[in-house]
Amino acid sequence: MFEKEVYIERRRVLKEKLMKGIVIINGNEEAPRSYKDECYPFVQDSTFRYYFGMDVPNLIGIIDIDRDKEYIFGTDFTLDDIVWSGEQKLLKTFANEVGVNNFVEMKDFDNFIKNCKERRGRFHILPQYRGDNKLRVCKALEISPFEYDEYISYDFVKAVIEQRNTKSQKEIEQIENAVNITREMQLTAMKTVKAGMKEYEVVAVLESIAKKYYGDLSFHTIFTKNGHILHNHGYDNTIENGDIIVLDCGARNRKGYCGDMTTSFPVSGKFSDRQKDIYSLLIEMFEKAESMVKPGVNYKDVHLAVSKVLAEGMIKRGLMKGDAEKAVKAGAHAIFFPHGLGHMLGLDVHDMENLGEDLVGYESFPRDMQFGLKSLRLARELKEGYVFTIEPGIYFIPELAKRWKEEGKFQEFLNYDKIEEYSDFGGMRYEGDFVITKDGARRLGEKMPKYFNEIEEAMKK
Repeated sequence: MFEKEVYIERRRVLKEKLMKGIVIINGNEEAPRSYKDECYPFVQDSTFRYYFGMDVPNLIGIIDIDRDKEYIFGTDFTLDDIVWSGEQKLLKTFANEVGVNNFVEMKDFDNFIKNCKERRGRFHILPQYRGDNKLRVCKALEISPFEYDEYISYDFVKAVIEQRNTKSQKEIEQIENAVNITREMQLTAMKTVKAGMKEYEVVAVLESIAKKYYGDLSFHTIFTKNGHILHNHGYDNTIENGDIIVLDCGARNRKGYCGDMTTSFPVSGKFSDRQKDIYSLLIEMFEKAESMVKPGVNYKDVHLAVSKVLAEGMIKRGLMKGDAEKAVKAGAHAIFFPHGLGHMLGLDVHDMENLGEDLVGYESFPRDMQFGLKSLRLARELKEGYVFTIEPGIYFIPELAKRWKEEGKFQEFLNYDKIEEYSDFGGMRYEGDFVITKDGARRLGEKMPKYFNEIEEAMKK
């Protein structure tokens, strides 16, 4: 946890934005994976953690704006708990440490809500991604779970997003800590990988780095020789010389903040000429984004400018033809780059997307549903304190090329015969984490290998 003043101030700002009502913020419960006492690793709800700081399961936070009172509801530890888990700090003590003076046993939660209803208080609730949380609130409010979404307070949602999108210096320091752990995971993988290994053998080594710092993973590791499969979560393949590995991984540190970084590197430790050529174009795309990001720039414009760099590069290499700008406007380039350029980063690796991806990433215009663009998660004006990723990719997806060719799509822009020559290439992407500063942007973390010669140097055993 941070100092109690951090959480007091965050709740004060939220109360000021909402002005009235009763705010309900669910913490997460432990989730059994085979029976009650054998659970998945516990991950606290990020909004609860943001306002209340407590990394303890089975809690609910209440902010009664109308009466200027705050509460933590939970079930305090019993003697049986102490027998199994050792002496525990009382939940009341935890609550006091984040500036909440009222601790109430969870068994009294329903009656508390009933009393609030009787005085006709307005309730502010958030979208829920877990059924147990939704059911608990529905029971107390006496509403059907199937009607829950009708009661969501979008004033509350927007207030949370506005507040959490702008990171404080303390948060930036924590994210940078998670980024540096992620960097070590990446460099460890580069030094570990060798022909003949199974993918899962390298994954086991790199994921141990997060545990070494008493942290965890910020998302399910992507480590694959089949880089054209964007989110390949299987690790069954045998790694061979000539393969390019795509590693997309992240650490979540003890305060809950996330890193997210992607690299592409050759198993042999040396890029082939063709791999080097495509990788160099990928880094051109990355550097175009780096040069553009600053306060006042809309991230969709950055994505489109990066896409134009890709199209121009593919025209030079004979894989595309015609006018690059027109090709990007039509969406032809997305055969090589079918995802968005980046996303917000913080207490979640895709920060706050449980509150609504468009509400977090969009502001002044709707999402464009064109193939490729529809996967752009961040398309709002960048502001000081925003933390986000830059992640261009270049992929050769045989089935996508085959279907588009059969449909006759973008024949004025795509040289399908040339594209087929790369059907065995796979894919590449490169990702770094950035914060918007007063007059520009800064890449977070210690220096990371970026150019192909730096990657090769980092891979020397």
